[in-house]
Amino acid sequence: MWSRSRKLLRRAALTAMALAAIAGCSAAPAAPAPPAAPRHQAAQSSRPQAAEGRGLVVGVYEPNDPGSYSQVSQYAAATGDWPGMVVYYSNWGQPFETAFARQVSAHGGETLVQVDPRGVSLSAIADGQQDRYLDAYADAVRDLGHPVIISFGQEMNGNWYPWGSGYASPAVYVAAWRHIVDLFRARHVANVKWLWDVNCVYPGSSPLSEWWPGAAYVTWAGLDCYYAYASDTFASLFGPTLAAIRQVTSRPILIAETAVGNTPAREAQITGLFAGTYAEHLLGLVWFDQAQQGGDYHQDWRLEDDPAALVAFRAAAKEYSDGLATTQRPSPGTRSASARPSAPG
Repeated sequence: MWSRSRKLLRRAALTAMALAAIAGCSAAPAAPAPPAAPRHQAAQSSRPQAAEGRGLVVGVYEPNDPGSYSQVSQYAAATGDWPGMVVYYSNWGQPFETAFARQVSAHGGETLVQVDPRGVSLSAIADGQQDRYLDAYADAVRDLGHPVIISFGQEMNGNWYPWGSGYASPAVYVAAWRHIVDLFRARHVANVKWLWDVNCVYPGSSPLSEWWPGAAYVTWAGLDCYYAYASDTFASLFGPTLAAIRQVTSRPILIAETAVGNTPAREAQITGLFAGTYAEHLLGLVWFDQAQQGGDYHQDWRLEDDPAALVAFRAAAKEYSDGLATTQRPSPGTRSASARPSAPG
């Protein structure tokens, strides 16, 4: 999916936000049943209901996505609510996962697809050589009939992906992005939000302005940052990148990938993540709920195996996502037999 071993996050000394630690997190809460799934109501706005009501959208990536939905169900049971956004990663040439997207919609969420252009040149995309694949993909998204968020070539300002800095020309990246959006529009696909998703800036990273496709081609901006050390704060991690994005665009911003590692300050950092996201008027955040090994940026990011962290996450999510419309995301315990998913497998 992504490599963090080569990422050197800027650790600028900025004034940290005053963050409250979660107290009394030593005992694990009783695991609730997965909340009932709401009947789908298609969103018409270009922003989630949660953002309009000042509540945060809380999304998740699970390593099984877009396979079995059981991991998302287990996450929902642990956190007490179905995620408002569910992410999956798609290599170039793979078809749109319609069945998975329908499951996400049935549970009141929106699908975020991170389309990675692996094994294809950006110039081939920009020149129309991949239009047959894109035509089929666009038609499948349109026929779904529910909102879909699409990100193309994430973290392009870093130097670890073949479409990123040092491997690809920013001008060709922008041309490929615009060609994709133009093709979707020509095929009358009106249910897509286009997410331009960058990595947190760091010393030596490519300027964001070079990779910007233009306001006419982007719905939201996104950024990916992870808490790897106890000294990390929202201000030190996200502050420089938020400032850089806002120099380029005034589009709404989503934290498209984040998690807090196994640091001594994990519970307080989780609280700070939500508090900072809310204070900065961002759309929300997507938690990367995967266990990894191999360094500071390949940690066990999962919540379910850390009771104290889960308590902090549940409390923060409840506090900062209460603006969600109840018709979109019912509170835990609400039952809808006709729409309730099968038990986690």
